[in-house]
Order: sequence, then structure tokens, then C-alpha cells
Amino acid sequence: MTRLELYHERPKQFHLKGLIFFILSCAILVGGFMWLNQYSQSKIRIEAPKQDVGRKVVVHLPNGKDVNTYENLIVQKGEKLFYKGERNTLDLTGGTIDYKEWK
Repeated sequence: MTRLELYHERPKQFHLKGLIFFILSCAILVGGFMWLNQYSQSKIRIEAPKQDVGRKVVVHLPNGKDVNTYENLIVQKGEKLFYKGERNTLDLTGGTIDYKEWK
């Protein structure tokens, strides 16, 4: 038997230990990233300051509709009555304010 037949015509060996080590190391790496992400997200807390909005009120408009809001969000400028929300402003002029609970 020649060297060529002896060493080069053998079927290649499958290294099971190397494959298991590779899969295990990938699983540990992915698990570490997931744990690090969860840990970092639990440490970051951004809380907005609590705003005192006052009592609940219902504003009855002249056209028959009602607006449920809070007392401190209603602003009076001159003779006009406005609702000043976070993103919008509504004109409530002519409406009557009724202090009662709403759901």
C-alpha cells in the first residue's frame, strides 16, 4: 500500500467534539447577550414627574356635547375658556363647568 492510498483515500473523520463545543459556545454567547440586555433594561428607569391635574370636571357645551377633563387643564383667558391638553387646545367658550366624577 502506497502513502497515497494509506493517507488520502480514507474517509474524512467527523469531529463530534468540535461541533458540540461550537454549539455550546454559541448558546452561551447568545444567553450572555440576552442576560446583559435584560439586566441593562431593568436598570434604566425614566419616569416623568407627576402632574397635579386637579378634580374631575365635565364641561357642558352649548351644542349639547360634554367634555370630560380635569380642573387644572382648563384655562380662562379674558372671557374665553380653553382646554389646554398636552398636544391640543380646545375652545370651550360658552360651556358650563360641572364638578362631578366621570369614568
